[in-house]
Amino acid sequence: MATPQTELSIDDYFRKRLMPVDGAIPHMAGIDMYGNSIPAGPVGGDLFEYINFKQRYDIDARIASALRLSEQYLESVPDGGSPRNLVDAHVEWIQSKPNFCAADAAQYRGAKRSEQLRIAEDLHELPTTAGVLLVDAQGHDIISAKIASTVHDTFHACLLSELDRSGKTTPDMFERINLRLAESVTARNELGSRTDENWRENATMLYGEIRPGGHFRFVNFGHPPPLVFSAEYKKFMDIGKARIVQFLPLGMAIPEDHPDRNRYLSMAMRAREIDSSDLAEITLMSPGDILVMYTDGVYDGSDEQDRRQIENVIREHQNEPAKGICNAILAYAVQQDEQMRRNGEEDRVDDKTVFIIKRG
Repeated sequence: MATPQTELSIDDYFRKRLMPVDGAIPHMAGIDMYGNSIPAGPVGGDLFEYINFKQRYDIDARIASALRLSEQYLESVPDGGSPRNLVDAHVEWIQSKPNFCAADAAQYRGAKRSEQLRIAEDLHELPTTAGVLLVDAQGHDIISAKIASTVHDTFHACLLSELDRSGKTTPDMFERINLRLAESVTARNELGSRTDENWRENATMLYGEIRPGGHFRFVNFGHPPPLVFSAEYKKFMDIGKARIVQFLPLGMAIPEDHPDRNRYLSMAMRAREIDSSDLAEITLMSPGDILVMYTDGVYDGSDEQDRRQIENVIREHQNEPAKGICNAILAYAVQQDEQMRRNGEEDRVDDKTVFIIKRG
């Protein structure tokens, strides 16, 4: 007799959905990473995820597909044949124009072939690259969990598109995610048009990619900045925050040069769309150096005393694997929650997420 399955509650569903499994942790030479999250209630608005490119995507098949297209794009459609791909369709459009020139079609085919060769080259980098996604939706209830889930789904839909057209993540991808959380002028839904309270879909996001040499490149939408702990000096190092671009939380600022700019509300001016110069970079220089990412339920990124306390926790556990360091910081944060509850400050308790990257 089959064992009856127990239905998940909506809280259980989102709690499981917003947490990765240890089996998804990327294994990289010289890099140890681990993250964990503790919601403030039955479910929360924090999300973190390992982006294990090698496990999630068939990189070899994608490379083979790009190389196959690079050859097919050079081939003309047989007489009477239908377009086999978007390049054929565009060439057909070129040929329909009165000023059609065969050289134009050949040049276009050559350019699209080159593009596929570049995609194949970039895809070769993915097996030795690992991504990390942190999202913190405002609040810590079921609505917050839904907002975090929306960011998660949008991220992965955009990532699929990016791998198809670029073979890697690009700044354009993050601009599309930002627009998804923006509030439509015509009110995308009733929640977006409520005027009785200060409410909107609000979430911060930090996404970065780590390479085996300890090089971490990331984009930050309103999230507390990462911390870098030096194994040699046994303290947090100054990473030059003035050089690190930090955008407003997702959806808060739509660039002036975006074609749909006038269709969305924007809380602040931003002159242009994101480009590669807006991606920040950190390098873990020496073995034992530690990169710490977190949500504001652990540390809001500003209080110097809290920063020193977390620094002390890491110093005590710096020789442990990333998992031990992560759990030690979370244990400290839970202790701080208990103190706030004793002081009658339960409203300050928030979801807590920590993600550690340690160079071996």
